[in-house]
Amino acid sequence: MKNTALITGASTGIGRELAMIHAGRGGDLIVVARSQDKLNTLKKELEEKYGVEVMVIAKDLTHPDASKQVFDEVEAHGITIDYLINNAGFGGLGKFHQRPWEDDLAMINLNIVALTALTRFFLPGFVQRNRGKILNVSSTASLMPGPLQAVYFASKAYVTSFSNAIAEELHDTNVTVTTLMPGATETEFGRVSGMDKTEMFKKTASAHKVALAGYNGMLKGKLDVVAGLPLMQRMMMAAIPFSPKKMVLKQIRTMQEVK
Repeated sequence: MKNTALITGASTGIGRELAMIHAGRGGDLIVVARSQDKLNTLKKELEEKYGVEVMVIAKDLTHPDASKQVFDEVEAHGITIDYLINNAGFGGLGKFHQRPWEDDLAMINLNIVALTALTRFFLPGFVQRNRGKILNVSSTASLMPGPLQAVYFASKAYVTSFSNAIAEELHDTNVTVTTLMPGATETEFGRVSGMDKTEMFKKTASAHKVALAGYNGMLKGKLDVVAGLPLMQRMMMAAIPFSPKKMVLKQIRTMQEVK
């Protein structure tokens, strides 16, 4: 395989669009997600349309050992990864003390642990070769606390902080780490999390536009890419650092309440 990108959460949404963009530019792919059927469908589409090579790894990355299993499988095939795109993640709406702990633990395992583990496993090879790019998909949610999505917002705050920190650690190499921070995006995320019934998801950006912004930002080695924010949310984001925190928290809670 050549010019190879490994993309998690590749079967739907932003991840699927990232796979399409990379294949459209002639790059081979390793696509990772839970659904074998969806990945096989994607593999067939990409190979037939773009003439690239696609490897499928069906794994549930909420399981603690899954990230190491993905890495071991790639190593066993002798494949060099040029782009690591940690896109897999999910959210969930509700008060923290009322949500099933198993759901939030799975969210932490996917949004934080799997992303960190995959980065740790593949990064030494990038540094040794002195080339490679990482795109970690975070969220604009990472820039504020999120009442009614406390764990999701906190998990994305981790992703942004972690990604920015290791980007600076790599300043003297040709390896870059880019953080993609989408706003509300037209994907399965809204439906699965319940956010599609809230004010925050009244106006969503297309997954393709968000993916394209992130992919191009990764190629340029940008630190952060903010994408898919409507005007009202851009104004809100700009005002957050200058607003009383209690007011911000109330505003975010109101925007996330199911109407």
